[in-house]
Amino acid sequence: MTFVTIGGVTIGFCILAYTLVKWWPGAKTLRADPFRQLARLLPFVLAWCYGVLAVLSIGGLVGWAADSSLWITSWLGDVALVWGVGGQGGTSAAGVSYLPLTQPGAGITLILTATMCAALKVSDRRNDLFMGMWCGITLGTSAGIAGLAAVPLAQAVNWAGDGLYGAIV
Repeated sequence: MTFVTIGGVTIGFCILAYTLVKWWPGAKTLRADPFRQLARLLPFVLAWCYGVLAVLSIGGLVGWAADSSLWITSWLGDVALVWGVGGQGGTSAAGVSYLPLTQPGAGITLILTATMCAALKVSDRRNDLFMGMWCGITLGTSAGIAGLAAVPLAQAVNWAGDGLYGAIV
């Protein structure tokens, strides 16, 4: 498993900030129609949750792709910190102990992977989905609030897998 660095977490927060600035409809519009405006964030949030689950996948192609994405993002973030603002990179930002996926949870994650691939192919919100997955991968193993979301997400997917596969098997 690849651990996220300060640079990787910084990239994740940059993606989150970019998405929120792009989404912001203005205070007046948000007060007038909050549900419709918040619904515009839904593809990003759902893809973010999937990104967190993907990075929790220990092995297989999904785990390899998430770990590779995390590694390159951490490296790029460290380069940006060192060469962009004169900071230091390479310090591990991981510090949360997360709950691994069980076999049924991994099955649900595979189903979600197929769903996400289909959504990326047909949706006109591809950019939001991609950015949400990338942000979830980078922030999913961090020690902050985003990293703490990994535990309830893993528990929910494990529980859903137990319910689905327990009813079938």
